[in-house]
Amino acid sequence: MRLLQDVQPHEIYHLGGQSSVQTSFQQPVYTAEASGQSALRFIEELALAAPQARLFHASSSEVFGRNAYGTVSEETDFHPASPYGVAKLFAHWSVINFREAQGLHASNGIMFNHESPLRGMDFVTRKITATLAQIACGGQQILVLGNLDNARDWGFAGDYVEAMWAMLQQEDGDDFVIASGETHTVRQFVELSAAAMGLDIVFEGEGLECKGVERKTGRQLVGVSADFYRPSEPDPMIGNSDKARAKLGWQPRVSFEQLVTMMAESDLQRARDGQVWY
Repeated sequence: MRLLQDVQPHEIYHLGGQSSVQTSFQQPVYTAEASGQSALRFIEELALAAPQARLFHASSSEVFGRNAYGTVSEETDFHPASPYGVAKLFAHWSVINFREAQGLHASNGIMFNHESPLRGMDFVTRKITATLAQIACGGQQILVLGNLDNARDWGFAGDYVEAMWAMLQQEDGDDFVIASGETHTVRQFVELSAAAMGLDIVFEGEGLECKGVERKTGRQLVGVSADFYRPSEPDPMIGNSDKARAKLGWQPRVSFEQLVTMMAESDLQRARDGQVWY
């Protein structure tokens, strides 16, 4: 609060929290405090110390969770399927409450998965590109994943940050779905990443018996383990960002294929430079 009083910021981007869905099942109370209650504490301090500031809060597509088949928008009912989703929904509604009750310029960006070469290693996208890069350079021998048929609406983080900024340039705070509008499976992410690194992977089998092998040699490069399945998966969904496109003038510029190639090439260069992850 003292910092807010001293700085009197014009714009604030609240991105903090425990951001792993998988971890939230293992540490639900910590997730509630870090991703839910922390946002409420900050908003209360903002209302007292710098109420003129404009606030962006990173909400999440995980607030939709169950019963959200197909395309979802700002009007879709919420039914989170993880402790992370529950915590983010608490923070989401806290933003709305302070906007309506206190008159804050506060906006929720309902962010679908946004990736980049800076993504943390505890996320499946970066795990894929970093591990395959090690394999391509003669290091780690196998990539072990969960459900390869899980589908996500993935976009480029750089595009999504532009949407965050655009929200705070509006006359009033509001809530916006930010998404690419298409879904792809983990399997597709693996195939595109491998191709960008010169690896030709074909998949054999189904479910836990599925494996990805190098076409020419038959060497197994990808495996599946039940250890990486979530206790509860959200329904497959596509984000409808029509409101953001119309009101903010926003649209994604980096395609899924370009995103995967960008991440794969970045991690391949890191592996060539001797950087190793486990």
